[in-house]
Amino acid sequence: MEDVKQNIDELMEEWLQSGHLRQGDIFVIGCSTSEIAGKRIGTSGSEEIAGIIFQAMNKLRDKAGVRLAFQCCEHLNRALVVERETVREQHLEEVSVVPVPKAGGSMASYAYKHMHDPAVVEFITAQAGVDIGETMIGMHIQHVAVPLRLKQRFVGDARVTAAYSRPKLIGGARANYENTRMDGSCK
Repeated sequence: MEDVKQNIDELMEEWLQSGHLRQGDIFVIGCSTSEIAGKRIGTSGSEEIAGIIFQAMNKLRDKAGVRLAFQCCEHLNRALVVERETVREQHLEEVSVVPVPKAGGSMASYAYKHMHDPAVVEFITAQAGVDIGETMIGMHIQHVAVPLRLKQRFVGDARVTAAYSRPKLIGGARANYENTRMDGSCK
């Protein structure tokens, strides 16, 4: 468990240093605690691992000022657990379900039990996110998603993929993209 904590802390520090998170951004977390433990996704969920990940995500939230969205598994159509405040601010539609480890996943279930005022939504458009264990968060990332290459490529035994978004480029050859969120890496 100490390795998992060290891995996730390093991963969150890289995110903070990346410069791709802004106050108020939605940050989606897809996480297979089974994969982190070296097992097949959906087979060996762990509340203990979920707790470690949840604590690290809360630190990211506090330091970067982002809103967290914990993705459920495919049994709940990859719905997301968010704070009810996010539902109101983002004008999201709440759905009636409570994630549990076998239907929602250990991470989403843990988040639901430990958030201040949790709610579940079916869809969200996040500005950034992390996928720990190949849980397929891409459906929740705003267009245009840009991969973020992190040094910390694993949490436990689970592979890590990360992405942030940038505004779409419009206007063609005559357009000016100065003073935008473009960092030059997408040319």
